[in-house]
Amino acid sequence: MTNPIGHFEIIGRDPIALQRFYAEVFGWKMSPPAPEMGNYSLIDNEGKGVGGGIGGGDPRVTLYIEVDDPQRYLDRVVEAGATQLMPVTPIMEGVTIAMFADPAGNTIGLLKASPQ
Repeated sequence: MTNPIGHFEIIGRDPIALQRFYAEVFGWKMSPPAPEMGNYSLIDNEGKGVGGGIGGGDPRVTLYIEVDDPQRYLDRVVEAGATQLMPVTPIMEGVTIAMFADPAGNTIGLLKASPQ
């Protein structure tokens, strides 16, 4: 598949409660919450499925599409009718994201991550 889903996020106003919910119901293991990132916690997917994270903010679920050039794709989606929500932004070393709302209003992310 060209440009597969590479990451997902579940965001809510009480990220610690959300993390506890998914851990208790589905047995998900997570990294310790990072207060400097809205108590964001990465989910340990144990090499299965798509990796993700749970953090704080206005409630939403976001899928991140892997791309080789986030700015080029952000320009393309805006030209096709999407609305930019976040410009291309380095998040940590080797990881760059951008976000847009598709024509239906869904929040979608673009992700460029250096291979590990």
